[in-house]
Amino acid sequence: MADAVGVSRSTVSNAYSRPDQLSAALRERILEAAQQLGYPGPNPTARSLRRGFVGSIGVLFTSQLSYAFTDPFAVRFLAGVGAAAERHGTSMLLVPLPPAVTDARRAVENAAVDGFCVYCVADEEWALDVIRQRGLPFVSTASRDNAGADERFVGIDERAAAHSAAAHVAGLGHRRVALLADSVLPDAPAGPLTLAGVDQVPHPTTRGRLTGFADAFAEVGVGWAELTLVNVLGNSRRAAAAAIAGLFDQPAPPTAVLAGSDVLALGVLDALAARPAHDRPTVSVTGFDDVPEAAAAGLTTVRQPAEEKGRIAAELLLDPPADAAAGHVLLPTALVVRASTGPVPRS
Repeated sequence: MADAVGVSRSTVSNAYSRPDQLSAALRERILEAAQQLGYPGPNPTARSLRRGFVGSIGVLFTSQLSYAFTDPFAVRFLAGVGAAAERHGTSMLLVPLPPAVTDARRAVENAAVDGFCVYCVADEEWALDVIRQRGLPFVSTASRDNAGADERFVGIDERAAAHSAAAHVAGLGHRRVALLADSVLPDAPAGPLTLAGVDQVPHPTTRGRLTGFADAFAEVGVGWAELTLVNVLGNSRRAAAAAIAGLFDQPAPPTAVLAGSDVLALGVLDALAARPAHDRPTVSVTGFDDVPEAAAAGLTTVRQPAEEKGRIAAELLLDPPADAAAGHVLLPTALVVRASTGPVPRS
C-alpha cells in the first residue's frame, strides 16, 4: 500500500489515525489508493498492541452469555459498567466462562481487554491467576478471604444484608424455614440438599447470604440442621419453581422461604400461585436485589444498588484511586418490607 502511493508506512498509518499530520490532498490520495487496492486500513489489533492498550474492559462471569441479557440484576449492573465505559471512551467485552476449566482458562487468556470486572465468579483463584499473569488489573464484586490489600473491590456486606431479611422473618415467628439458592454445590441435583455446614458452599456470594440467613435463625434457637436448604439449577423462576416442587406437600412444610435472589423468590411465588386455591398454603417469601419485578409482586427483599455497583466497578478499573484503601467500596443495602411476608399462619 505504502509503495503504491510512494510514501512511508507511517504516513499511511497517519492518514487513518493522525490525519492532522498530513495535508488534506495527501490524505485524500492515500485513501483513494486504499479503496482501489481494497486496503481496509491499519490492523486494529496490531495498532492496539503498539499503543499498549486495547480500549476495552472485560466483564467476567460464570454463566451463559444469555444470562447477561435476561437476568434483571445483571442487566442493571452492565448498564452501570457501560455508562462508565462510555464516559471513558472505551468499550465493553462480555466474557462468560465455559464449564470446562481448560476452555475457561483460554477465554481469559485470549480476551482482548485492558482489565476485568469479575462479576459472579466463584472461588476460582485460577481465573484471577491468569489475569495476574497477563499483568492486567481487575475489580471483583465478591469479597474473597485471601484478597490482597491492593486488590480492588466493590460490593455489599452479603452476610449482614441477608441477616436483615432473615431477622425480619424470624421476628414474625417463623421457625420452619427453607433457604433457596442457585448452584449451592457444583453438580448437585435440584431440590433439598444436605450440607454439614454453610462453609462447604464454594461461591462467596451464595455462602455469604446463606450464612446471614443462618445467623439470624441461630439467634432464635433454630440451628443449621433444622433449616431446609434447597438447591436450584440456574437463577430462573422456572428453575426455582421446579426445585421446590413437593416441598409444601410434606407433613410439616416450611412457613417461610428465603431466596438468594428476587428471581428465585418470584419463582416460589409462581409455584404457590399454581397450586389449587384450596391447597395453597400461606407462606412468607423474601428475595434479594430488589429488581423492578419485585415491587409489582409485592415481594419483601433486600435492596442493593445494581447500576451503582457496575458503574463503580468500571470506574475503579478505568480510573483507579491512588490510595489502595479507596479501592475497597462497600455499598449500602436496605430491607424493603412488602406484602409477601407476614406472621406465621395459625394452625
